[in-house]
Amino acid sequence: MSFKIGFHVSIAGGIDKSVDRALKIGCTTFQIFTRNPRSWIFKELDTKVTQAFIKKCKDANIGLVFAHMPYLPNISSPEDEIYQKSVQVLIEELKRCDVLNIPYLVTHCGSHKGKGFEIGLRQICNAIEDAYEQSKSRTKLLLENTGSSKSSMGNNFNELRRIIESLNNPTSQMIGLCFDTCHAFVSGYELRESKEVDKLVLEILDTIGPGRLKLIHANDAKYKKGSHRDRHEHIGEGHIGIKGFKAILGNPVLKGLPFILETPRNDLGIDADLKNLRTMQKLYLDSIKKINE
Repeated sequence: MSFKIGFHVSIAGGIDKSVDRALKIGCTTFQIFTRNPRSWIFKELDTKVTQAFIKKCKDANIGLVFAHMPYLPNISSPEDEIYQKSVQVLIEELKRCDVLNIPYLVTHCGSHKGKGFEIGLRQICNAIEDAYEQSKSRTKLLLENTGSSKSSMGNNFNELRRIIESLNNPTSQMIGLCFDTCHAFVSGYELRESKEVDKLVLEILDTIGPGRLKLIHANDAKYKKGSHRDRHEHIGEGHIGIKGFKAILGNPVLKGLPFILETPRNDLGIDADLKNLRTMQKLYLDSIKKINE
């Protein structure tokens, strides 16, 4: 079993440069924003840069790349202007992923802004249905669990199930799950014991269904379990800790999935990434040895 692991990497200087950065760290998969994530405005994809990106991925034998929605959109928003702009961004991102041969787009489920889950559910389902209808995209959308902030959508796996089940076919078949370890932990899930991780995986499979879990965002948590404070920490240096990531990598379902790290860069830059990568690789190899003993 090969270990698919990588980072969210920068596209500064051109999207194709992200491949170079990923390979420099030693990634076997990676995640990007396809455009400036802090602006509603974006540039069209450059054909030469797009071709270079696709070729570099092929030459490096990296067939699995993930994109992430920008920060500003809120596809559950009850505010019409924000909602309409958010849907347009989702449409464009799905189209851009198709052009770049990126099979998965990760999105946060957004916030109902205090209007209640049912209002948010209506908005997010309409947004996803409209986005696929208009984009005709073949890219799958991965809903990411949240840290359970007050008005957020997707606070638990039952909420994520409600979203998926409320979509029409064939749209619902285009939806998967991105599981973020930090978000799960600060929302109250215990990840530091193998039996608790196994129980969590069974909960995901029972509620979301087999085959929908496609990606792990592997991040340690700066704050305590149940704190609802989403701040990432270096692997082994937060409250999930080495024990927690041993338990996560000890689960056969999770172990076989790709892992994307969104750990802090701080002043260490690439050195921080290398340290986190080596920590995860060692824990993975230890888990394989344990199986073979």
